[in-house]
Amino acid sequence: MTAVTDWRVDPVADVLGSGMYLLRATARIERPLEKVFAFFAAAENLELITPPRLRFRITTPTPIAMRSGALIDYRLRLNGIPFGWRTEITEWNPPSGVEGRSSASFTDTQIRGPYHTWIHRHSFMAVPVEPGGPCEATEMVDEVRYRLPLWPLGAVALPIVRRELKDIFSYRMMILADVFT
Repeated sequence: MTAVTDWRVDPVADVLGSGMYLLRATARIERPLEKVFAFFAAAENLELITPPRLRFRITTPTPIAMRSGALIDYRLRLNGIPFGWRTEITEWNPPSGVEGRSSASFTDTQIRGPYHTWIHRHSFMAVPVEPGGPCEATEMVDEVRYRLPLWPLGAVALPIVRRELKDIFSYRMMILADVFT
C-alpha cells in the first residue's frame, strides 16, 4: 500500500480577483507529522520533488537554517529559458514537540522570480490512520496564491501556466509516494 493517498492538484482552485489565483494540492501521507514536516523543512529536498526537465537547483549553500526570514535562491528553466528565483520564509511554525500539537506550517514568498506574486503556504495536520486511533498520518495542504506578470495582459498565458503547475505538483505527489514508501 502506498504511503501517499487521496492526492489532488487543482491549479485554479479559486479566482481571487485582480489577477490572483489559488492553486491547491492536497495529500494524505501515512507517516507522522514530525517526519513529513522534517522532509519539507529540508530545502534541498525541493530538487528531489521538482521535475528534472526544469533543471531546478538551489544556489544557496545547504543545509539552510529554516526559520522566518530565511532567504533561498534557486536557478531553473521554464520552456528552456533560465532564470533565478528567490524566496523568503515568511512564516515558520514547526511541530513543537509539545504533547497534543497536531499541526505545523510554513510559507515561502517570492522576492524575485517569474511571477508577479507567489505566496506558497505549506500546512500539515496530524490525523488518525483509522477513526479514533492515534494520529500517525499527516494531511498535507499546499496553497499557492499567485499572479502572473504583466496582468491583465499576462492572463493570456494562464492556460499554459495552469497546465505547467498541475504537472509540477502532480510530479511532486508521485515522488512523495516513493519517498514515504
